[in-house]
Amino acid sequence: MSEILISPLELQQAMMQEPWLVFDVRHDLADHEAGRKAYDEGHIPGAIYLDHERQLSAPRTGNNGRHPLPALRDFQSLMRGLGLRPEIKVAVYDASGSMFAAHLWWMLRWMGHEQVAVLDGGWQAWLAAGGLVEAGQVASRRPGGASGDEAAPRLGGAGAHEAPVQGMPTVDAQAVLANLENPALTVVDARAPERFRGEVEPMDPVAGHIPGALNRPNSLNMQEGGRFKPAEQLREEFQALLGSRQPGQIVHQCGSGITASHNLFAMELAGLHGSALYPGSWSEWCSDAKRPVETGG
Repeated sequence: MSEILISPLELQQAMMQEPWLVFDVRHDLADHEAGRKAYDEGHIPGAIYLDHERQLSAPRTGNNGRHPLPALRDFQSLMRGLGLRPEIKVAVYDASGSMFAAHLWWMLRWMGHEQVAVLDGGWQAWLAAGGLVEAGQVASRRPGGASGDEAAPRLGGAGAHEAPVQGMPTVDAQAVLANLENPALTVVDARAPERFRGEVEPMDPVAGHIPGALNRPNSLNMQEGGRFKPAEQLREEFQALLGSRQPGQIVHQCGSGITASHNLFAMELAGLHGSALYPGSWSEWCSDAKRPVETGG
């Protein structure tokens, strides 16, 4: 078992040996009620559903992106209420090629929780492996969950994007803009090639990409059957894209920070540690007409 990726059989065996906190983050960007409906119809026994629109995002202001990060303390409070403690092992899954699962994985690592893994293949793989299924809603708090400040890892700051020590780094729009003048970082855009080139834009009001960005569609991280490619293959592919650039020089971006987390997760899986996330991503970037836009390949 990888520290950050777990197979259905491995999770089944692990859950028989000790308690795990399992989060179901199935979601549909075009139908925000679909994930909750799917969860009610069937989910991993004991799994808790989390909504990317209502629980895992801060309020939208029109210029902070489509899925703005919540403040660290708000996210800490949510996780504390669900029974998260530093020693608890967490598994996360979805039914969309792990893109929503990778985002919650990143958020948990961002707040300093180390023991979290993505279920490889997601809900579909769980069913294919003969995993047990539970229907209906479960308590939003696991039995035996701790309360008070001991229930969540210590955080290093109260700001919305201020990462704690040993958490995942973030980069904001101002830093990305400043980098255009004095390039020290390289932005990697996880959107589909046609969106990156500005040929189509189904989600945001402006088409194109951040000047100088590289394109790595997050779908390239997957193999047939909806599972991640082997770590060695991912490493070779990212190294071919990045050349001599080091992981610490990479900033991941997409439409709203979700599929960017998928690329970041794939790099971590490949042993390429230390890249950053631009949480606001394209939806935040293009909300200010003063920020430059590039089109084409």
